[in-house]
Amino acid sequence: MSTLWFFEDVNLFRKLCPHKFKAYKKEHLFSGYKKKDYIYFEEDSSNKIFLIEKGKVKIGYYNEDGAEVVKAILSRGELFGEKAILGETKRDEFAQSLDNSTTICPIGVETMYDLMRDNQSFSFKVYKFIGLKFKKLERRLQLLLFKDSKTRLKEFLSELCEDSGTPCPNTGDTIISHDYTQSDIASLIGISRPTLNILLNELKEESYLDFYRKEIRILNNVA
Repeated sequence: MSTLWFFEDVNLFRKLCPHKFKAYKKEHLFSGYKKKDYIYFEEDSSNKIFLIEKGKVKIGYYNEDGAEVVKAILSRGELFGEKAILGETKRDEFAQSLDNSTTICPIGVETMYDLMRDNQSFSFKVYKFIGLKFKKLERRLQLLLFKDSKTRLKEFLSELCEDSGTPCPNTGDTIISHDYTQSDIASLIGISRPTLNILLNELKEESYLDFYRKEIRILNNVA
């Protein structure tokens, strides 16, 4: 199954960062953020895109009731704010650092256009990324519309296993270390936090998983 919340084997920072290109290397700077710092807010001017060199970034928005809705949590090598190169003028989401040492590579829209115009391979990678992101959103919508909440949770956990799961040498369990809160996970799969807690406990009783604050363990008999 194609990755839903993350892209497999993608490190766009390594491929796209302007400091890799001689014409931009000297003038290119990185930006550092502490935990809970905002990279941008909703309604900010949309004139840059961003690559994550180090750390994690949360992408989300606030609904009409003022509740935070998390769209994604991204890590090293991933890109965000890309709608700036598609004509967006104001942000419709926020981006917030989740680590105390997050490092971001900001790229101005005009710089991106120059790089895309002058480098066919670079341009192809950017458009491929945008195409994959639209496909990801379409797949996510299908899951939200046609899958029950328990199936959505299990598919989300399967994606986390593929993206960041590590095998336990002693038990064979798959260990997922993560930065999600229960509210984050619930928002991503379209359920309430109480429902998520019920489902996690059901899966624990079924010996499917065990879970802690920052770790989920998919047990060996189902991994």
